[in-house]
Amino acid sequence: MTREIVLLADDEPISREFLAEALAGLGVEVHAVADGVEAVAALSQRAFDYVFTDLKMPGQDGVAVLVEAKRRQPDLPVVLVTAHGTLGTAVEALRKGADDLLEKPVAPEELELCLLRLRDRRRLLRENRFFRAESVGEELLVAGPAMRRVVDLVERVARSRATVLVAGESGTGKERVAALLHQRSDRADGPFVKLNCAALPETLLESELFGHEAGAFTGATRRREGRFEVADGGTLFLDEVGEMPPAMQAKLLRVLQEGEFQRVGGNHTVRVDVRVVAATNRDLAQAVREGRFREDLYYRLNVVPVTLPALRERREEIVPLARRFLARGVALEPEAEAVLAAHGWPGNVRELQNVIQRACLLCEDGVVRAELLREWLGGVARAVPAPASPATAGGDPIQALVGRRLTEVEDELILATLAQCGGNRTRAAAALGIGVRTLFNRLAGLGKPAGAAAPRT
Repeated sequence: MTREIVLLADDEPISREFLAEALAGLGVEVHAVADGVEAVAALSQRAFDYVFTDLKMPGQDGVAVLVEAKRRQPDLPVVLVTAHGTLGTAVEALRKGADDLLEKPVAPEELELCLLRLRDRRRLLRENRFFRAESVGEELLVAGPAMRRVVDLVERVARSRATVLVAGESGTGKERVAALLHQRSDRADGPFVKLNCAALPETLLESELFGHEAGAFTGATRRREGRFEVADGGTLFLDEVGEMPPAMQAKLLRVLQEGEFQRVGGNHTVRVDVRVVAATNRDLAQAVREGRFREDLYYRLNVVPVTLPALRERREEIVPLARRFLARGVALEPEAEAVLAAHGWPGNVRELQNVIQRACLLCEDGVVRAELLREWLGGVARAVPAPASPATAGGDPIQALVGRRLTEVEDELILATLAQCGGNRTRAAAALGIGVRTLFNRLAGLGKPAGAAAPRT
């Protein structure tokens, strides 16, 4: 079993040594630092299971360490240790998000009880995440302004009864958006039911949606409730709704309009209260124009449209997302981050997650290196095609950039140039016509770790 890792910050050597020995005696690995500045730096370099920090320290105090730890990992347990414990201190610590407060001198038995409480909370959080993932799926990951706008829209419409149509390429997180809509709605205590419309033939799809009576068809030995009945009082997520056959489109439209249906083989009308969230990776408007999708159903589903941008359209999120997917104790070298940022990601976030999971399993010394990623991603040269020149391109290359934010275009150019230079910052800065320090500052703004500060030569 992997040992738990504690970040311990205390500027008093005697206190730090005592707490480090006591924690080690409780079976955890301890990474001890002498002040808050070192603690904040350590948080950017590796993952920890717990943080114990002195409250009063020079430079950055324990509250600064607490805030940074919670910013990076909201569920990371943080304990403040102080020699000046008062009610006001405790209230302020809890308000800032501290999980516990210990007063110096810390007795060994108090430290042990504190660690036991933290472990219990972590176990409960893991169990809650498991059951939530089983019912509504994993949480939607937000690592940039594009997805923040999506989340803001979701939260604005979640408590309404409006039908939502989530559009986006495969792997962009459409199911997670649907789950977030459910979690933020007043139906959150009700069921969240999912159905992939492309996974079933038409005859089975009707039975899955509306249920059937005993004897309705061969093998139907008893009455069975459909997804609409199961989702009564909650949310029904219809994935790949664009693949639904025309006959089923008409029946779905009636349920959306009337809130009622009949089971297959039955004549009894069933009424339900269900909020429908549909998703598609196709252009439904184009399908309507081509006669492959009912226009009236399209407008009924598309009351609130939510469009998820492809990962290649929000490159500022690639590296932060990759870091979120890393296993505990595994890090990305800067050159590896440049390779990730330059790749096209046709499979979007799902592809990125799979690549990072594979890299964590196959990397050496707990570091994911660029060479390993290039083996799978086909190399930077293929992942980042050079822009066509006006002389050879069929159209104006500038036109593709019109309407985009200047900083976003600059960020893509910087990352692509860095990747083309093999991660060498000096060469990349020269190619871009900027100073190395300027390049470092721009990379830091993109979320580069502090450990990547020194330029390569």
